[in-house]
Amino acid sequence: MSFVPNLITLGRLILVPVIIYLIGNQAFEAAFWVFVAAGISDGVDGFIAKRFGYTTTLGAYLDPVADKALLVSIFVTLGMQDLIPNWLVILVVSRDVLIVGAVLISWLIGFAVTMRPLMVSKINTTLQIAYAAAVLAVLGFHLEAMFAAALVMGTYLTGLTTVVSGASYLVDWVRDVSAWEDDVSLPPPLHRATSSSQGDEQE
Repeated sequence: MSFVPNLITLGRLILVPVIIYLIGNQAFEAAFWVFVAAGISDGVDGFIAKRFGYTTTLGAYLDPVADKALLVSIFVTLGMQDLIPNWLVILVVSRDVLIVGAVLISWLIGFAVTMRPLMVSKINTTLQIAYAAAVLAVLGFHLEAMFAAALVMGTYLTGLTTVVSGASYLVDWVRDVSAWEDDVSLPPPLHRATSSSQGDEQE
């Protein structure tokens, strides 16, 4: 039964083209409810995995991929229809591309990268989810007049935290890689000890 959370996560991935289709056809109310269902599935698979000990290596990779695929697809599709600012779409996509690029470079150079969850990143993810849901709800239920000002504020808050989150990850990554390279460039302790003892004998 350990495969159940992964099946739920796969179901969330399958919803990506569905929500793109719905937004593309301006079925915003349906897209909103699909997004809500995806959010519920995210909580359910996480609960099952932790409650019954069904955590797997596949799930650890699959879950964030599904979440990012869903969010990025919504931002890109809304941006292509000029329903949200293009600069926000660029920031959201660029942040994820830079992080993926850092992971790939780490793999190429043999550095075991560990992405520590930062508080600003958690805030940013929460804001991105809330912003995407709010935009779909406003468009789907025709609430533009009521929440126009709130959406503008949400746009800038989401953009700001996206920049800060991406920059924080990259700074941490550069610092970790630099420290790792310094350690790798040092000679092994045994070699240093041998060299030191040989120097003492020559004296």
